[in-house]
Order: sequence, then C-alpha cells, then structure tokens
Amino acid sequence: MEEQSYPPWTERIAPIGGTGVRIHYLDCSPPPSELPERGVILLIHGFPQTCYQFRHVLVPLARAGYRVIAPDYRGAGKSSRPDGAFTKSVMAADLSYLIHTHLGIRQSIHVVGHDIGGMVAHAYASRYPDYVASVIWGECPLPGTKAYERHKTMMPQQFHFVFHRVADLPEALVAGREHIYLRHFFDKISFNAQAISQDDLERYVGDYSQPGAMRCAFGVYRAFETDALENREWLMANGKCRVPALGLSGELSLHAKEAAWMLDEMYENVETALVCDSAHYIAEENPEDFIRQVLAFVERHS
Repeated sequence: MEEQSYPPWTERIAPIGGTGVRIHYLDCSPPPSELPERGVILLIHGFPQTCYQFRHVLVPLARAGYRVIAPDYRGAGKSSRPDGAFTKSVMAADLSYLIHTHLGIRQSIHVVGHDIGGMVAHAYASRYPDYVASVIWGECPLPGTKAYERHKTMMPQQFHFVFHRVADLPEALVAGREHIYLRHFFDKISFNAQAISQDDLERYVGDYSQPGAMRCAFGVYRAFETDALENREWLMANGKCRVPALGLSGELSLHAKEAAWMLDEMYENVETALVCDSAHYIAEENPEDFIRQVLAFVERHS
C-alpha cells in the first residue's frame, strides 16, 4: 500500500464466527476534527483485484468524514482460501459479520462494490436491507438479471464467464502463467493505461499466485448459476430491494449502458452515474471522479 501521512489505515484480520474463514481488511477512520463520523463505507473489490484497488480512495473518503472498511473477500488477497462456499450470499454474510459483529458497528452503512464486489454488494443490500443506508455497485452483469444471461453467452470479452466455470481445466492452464493471464484483463478492459502500473500488476499477480488463490477465484465464478437462482428467488419472495441504489460505471465501459436495466430489475429507487475518462477499473483509472460520485450519493443518504 502507498504510504499516507494522515489518517493512516489499520490492517487487521477478523475471524468469521463458525466458518473457519478469516477476513483481511483495511480500516481507515476520519481525522479527529471530523468526529463524530458521518457514516461507514464498505468497499468491496472485484477480480482480478483485492482491497488494494482502493488504495487511492481510502484516505480521501475518510477525510470526507467517513470510516472506510475495505476487506479482501473470502478466497482473495490475505483472506482465507476455503475449499468452497463462494455464493455471493455467503460472501456477503462474511462481510456482514465483519461489520456488525466483529467491529460492532450498529448503524446502517453504505455498501460500494465493483465487479465481483458489485455482486456481493447486491447480496448484502438485499439480504440485510435494515443495515444498509445506500448501495452503489456496477461494472458487473448481476446473476439473475437479463443482462447476465446476455453476457454469459454473447459477449466475447466475457469469455472467462464460461472458462472459469469449467472444472479443473482453468487451474491447470493458468498455473505458472498468472502474470500473462491477469495482465490480459487489465490490458483489454481499461482506458487509462497508466492506472495499473507494473508494480500494481505485480502486486495483484503475487496475491493470485498464492496456493489456492486462482482455485478460489474460479470458484467465485462457478457459483454464478446458484447466485442467479438465489437472486431470482429472493426477488420473487420479497419484491424489489428498497435500499437506495446507484449504478456506477466507467464512461467508456461496456457495462455502462446496461447498469440502469439491471438495477431496474432489482431495486425500487435507482440512479446511475458515470466515472469520466474511465473504462472498467473506475477506482484506479479516475479515483478523483470515483470519490466525487460516491460522496455525492452517500451524502444524500447519510
């Protein structure tokens, strides 16, 4: 992580009760002059990333008066790499335990998810609506929506939606080639080529080269059909989620046009926004505009 003068973040590990899973997370608090804090923001990363993707935005969000929590979800970064259980509802349950039980945070929080983290953010907001003040997610086709069905069969750039779900073969083909494989995702779906430096790439490659890391990454994708079923069943049983929702996409991303369609399927109160001069990696390609868009939304719901 890049060094910051103030406020520093702390880096900790939380055991998730009854699961055997340990979640690594960053915790960044506002300066004392801003206390009492204005709220809590949970940042959930995507693939092929970790909580490191939020390195540019942690401190500015904290300086705006928010306590910011950025975990590595199960299977990624410095968190545990379990044998299974990668449905987004289970991953959201990990983070709910982290926030409300381990950290003892009682108020409703703002949940922000990107890519896979967007799927987890939806699971969190829909399963725990009484504990979520607002939800922001994007840059992912949400399982259970019509956009997801199109992506998994019709979008060449999303080949990995199929490849990652094949049993055993991805692990065999990618092992020892993590650098080539992960670089593909940064090269093909980013606009700002300087956003992910060589050092940043090496950081991500190092994390995903750890024993079991790619197996877990593929497991996250192998759970998509179960996620789709769970999301559809939840919608039928509960109706649209009432948490205020923002679809946040890169201005130049292929996901931007479909954000509103997906949210309209799942939420009652929907807005969309674009991070300018950015494709997929919005918190890294244009962190200033990412921060501006996030704060503009959460401040109206704090």
